[in-house]
Amino acid sequence: MGGYGLKERNVEGQMVVNFANKMEMAVVNMYCKKKEDHRMTYKSGGRCTQVYYVLCRRCNLKEIGDCKVLAGDSVAKQHRMVVCRMLLEAKKKRRRVRTERRIRWWKLKEKDSSVRFREEVRQGLDGGEEVLDDWATTAEVMREAARKVLGVTSGIER
Repeated sequence: MGGYGLKERNVEGQMVVNFANKMEMAVVNMYCKKKEDHRMTYKSGGRCTQVYYVLCRRCNLKEIGDCKVLAGDSVAKQHRMVVCRMLLEAKKKRRRVRTERRIRWWKLKEKDSSVRFREEVRQGLDGGEEVLDDWATTAEVMREAARKVLGVTSGIER
């Protein structure tokens, strides 16, 4: 792990390290170089051990600034509190931008769609083969037929 643990590792300590490795985590206490009395989390009589750990994902290890043990009677006489300082960045959530809905003209490449579109335009022009004199009316009939047959996009940018 980090190489800065306290004294020898016992069976329980090895289990913590194995768990962290298996879950792709890091024991943050072992990555911070500190004096021995700043690493021990439990002290009773002449014995001192490291029993409390801070775990984080390995990919987030670069966000950890410092990990230390607070000396004093903040929790209990024998136990010491572990404090970890980390830098967290709040990532902005990108809002989806709505754009104008567009007719799916590229669907005219499909044979079935092009036949249905042609029939819909003929019905819109009252079944006649000739083009109406008013181009605006003809264009609107074609757009309506396209919306009906080909469909439109959702208007949401990916």
